[in-house]
Formats: sequence, structure tokens, C-alpha cells
Amino acid sequence: MKIALLTRNPKLYSHKRLIETAEARGHQIVPIDYLKCYMNITSKKPELRYMGEKLEGFEAVIPRIAASHTFYGLAVLRQFEMMGVYPVNESVAIGRSRDKLRSLQLLARDGVGLPVTAFANDSTRTDDVLNIVGGAPVVIKLLEGTQGIGVVLSETHKSAKSVIEAFHGADIAILVQEFIKEAEGRDIRAFVVGRRIVATMERKGAEDDFRSNLHRGGSAKEVELSAAERMTALKAAKSMGLNVAGVDMLRSAHGPVVMEVNSSPGLEGIEQATGVDVAGAIIGFIERNAGPGKTKTRGKG
Repeated sequence: MKIALLTRNPKLYSHKRLIETAEARGHQIVPIDYLKCYMNITSKKPELRYMGEKLEGFEAVIPRIAASHTFYGLAVLRQFEMMGVYPVNESVAIGRSRDKLRSLQLLARDGVGLPVTAFANDSTRTDDVLNIVGGAPVVIKLLEGTQGIGVVLSETHKSAKSVIEAFHGADIAILVQEFIKEAEGRDIRAFVVGRRIVATMERKGAEDDFRSNLHRGGSAKEVELSAAERMTALKAAKSMGLNVAGVDMLRSAHGPVVMEVNSSPGLEGIEQATGVDVAGAIIGFIERNAGPGKTKTRGKG
């Protein structure tokens, strides 16, 4: 099978593992810098070009698109879809997951457990927004933030109000969420491939940091999920329409709540914490499912 790997850096751990695993199973996998692709948008004969050559003969594409390049990366992925190439994660699903507000609305619609979340444009309603989420302490998140960047914990009503009004004053969109104190700086990542959870880990934030991102000095270990947590993770991935997803959850007093559904989850932390061959699970999923005409969301915005 000929597989395209959309990545700007094939030397990252996750991408090296996908390349090594695919090649070990007899596939040809080609890393492609999606920002260097250009396309011929023609009726009935769409084309993609890269480094002066047509991209042809691919049966599947693995999108590993950076959050900062979502717009162009998804345009390239859509062109692959138009060419009949099977996407591991479809462009529409990635677009849903990258829009934090939209993703929370979809998860809420489908009955997935979430932290109480408020969103407003009017800075004069700040007191109401804080009351909606139960008052301070609260977590304030930039809609565009990733890997824990742009996430602020405000411990008092006064400080939260100041932060919210400062962001509104700079015309920066934010979400305000209840702070799940009982999580104690820990979260759970469930790695979903297809309709199956293949690996799970608990992440703990660095000392004095309520965020649990490994990129910010956190640590990880394998963890067993409860039935409710497994159901929540699978339901969240399905709600986004993602075949491969990292579902991040907190253990709250009222059950598991989803913080984020990641469409390009890293492999390094979870493979090292659990010893599970997650790359193998992804390539195996492609082997079982890739084929022409299998893009389910074709024609949908």
C-alpha cells in the first residue's frame, strides 16, 4: 500500500514510528510537507503537486497537521479526499476538533460529560459568566491555544474578572470553565483507534502547575479506565467523527469530563508509558479500512 504522511517534520518521534511501522509491514510511506503542496482544483480531475511532481497512486493519507497550519493543511487533505485517497482522519472531523467552541457544542449535543463552560462576547456580562461556571477558581482558555499554552487558572473572582476583561479588550476569544479541583493536576488520555481504545495513560502536571501536558514537564503512567470513562472516550471520538483521537478527560466528582479531543495525538508519551504499539494499531486500522470511495463525509461542509 502507498501511504502519504502529511507532516512538516518527519523526524518527530510520532512520525518516525509511523514510518518505521508502515515500512516494516511492507508498505511504502511518503512524508509530505503539506505547506509545499499546491493544487489544481479542476472539475472531475483534481490534482495535487509537490516539489514539481504530481502526487499519484496513494491509497491512504495520514494527516499530522500542526494546529498553526490547520487552514492550509485541511485544504491539502480535502484535495486528497477529492482524489479518492482514504484519510485516516477526515478533513471535516479534524476541522471540528480544532474549533474548541464547536467541538464542545457538539460534545454537549451528544451528551458527553464536560466541565461547565461559558462563552460570551460582551465584557459587561463577566460577573454572569463567572456565576455560570460556579465562581472562582476558574480556568480561562484561549480558543486557539494548544499544549497547555493560553490556559490560565484564576483563583479569585477579582483576578478572573481582570483576565477576562483584558482578553476581551484585546479582542481575543476565550472560554471560561469550572476548575475541577478534585482532579489534582491529573488528567487521563485515552488513545482511540477506530472504535477501540488501544492505550490509556494518566498524566500529572509538573510541580505547582495545574496543567498536565507532557510538553510542559508533566509525567505519565499507564492507567485503567472505568466503564464510564471508556464509554465517554469512545463517544467523544465518535462525536467528532475521528478514527484516530486522543481524548483527554478529568476525573470529576460528577464523573468523567472531556477537556479536549485531539486529532493528531502524539505517540511518544503514551507508547513509553504503556508499552503499547500504538503506531501498529494505526497502520493496522489503515490496512483494514483503506479503499477508494470510503470518505464518509464527502460533500459535507
